[in-house]
Parts: sequence; structure tokens; C-alpha cells
Amino acid sequence: MDEDSARAVYDEVPRVELTRAAAELLLRLREAHGPLMFHQSGGCCDGSAPMCYPAGEFRTGGSDVLLAELDVPGVEEPVTFWMSRSQYAVWSHTRLIVDVVQGRGSGFSLEAPEGVRFLIRSRVVGA
Repeated sequence: MDEDSARAVYDEVPRVELTRAAAELLLRLREAHGPLMFHQSGGCCDGSAPMCYPAGEFRTGGSDVLLAELDVPGVEEPVTFWMSRSQYAVWSHTRLIVDVVQGRGSGFSLEAPEGVRFLIRSRVVGA
């Protein structure tokens, strides 16, 4: 595959997607909290997990990149997925898959009281 073909395939691959479990949890969180957003900042511990907030509660700016506007079945508005620009530099050749696992994550992320946490799985694209 030549470089232009590889780039075209890379550009067509969704940057962020949801597992069914993540979409179902987002639907429940949307019903309880209103419109939602994700932010992934990087760092250690829970900073490397995507944090879910009510839309607009986490202030984004020039140091952040909007990677996706996720369509969630049953939710009328998209759920935005933001990442810090420095973290994006590291993850730029991957597809991020938002999943849910058992266990408590950060107290700041909306799913924490549910006894689960969002988790990123990734796949390299456009190698």
C-alpha cells in the first residue's frame, strides 16, 4: 500500500469508538446528569483513564484536542471526547476504544459511584 492509500485508510478510521457496555453506561449517565463529555489528560493513576463529566464542566482550551463527537444510541447530542495535546502526540496513531470495567476509578468521573470505571483500549492504525 502506498503512502497516500495508507493515509486515506487512516483518515477513515474512527479515532474513538465505544464498546456496547460503554454506550449503555453513557445512556444511564446521560439520563442522570444531562449532556456529557470525556477528557483524557494522561499522567499516572486515574489521569491515564478517560474522565466523564457533565458537558462543559471540564474547561478545555488550546492545550486540548477534540478527537471525536461520539454518537450514543438513545442520546440525542454527541458525547465529545477531548484529550490533552501532549497526550495526543503519543496516541496519534491509535484508535481509542472506550470500554467499562469493574472497580472504582476517580471520584471525579461520573461513573465512579456505579462501581465501574471507563478504560481505554487501543489499536495502532495506519502503520
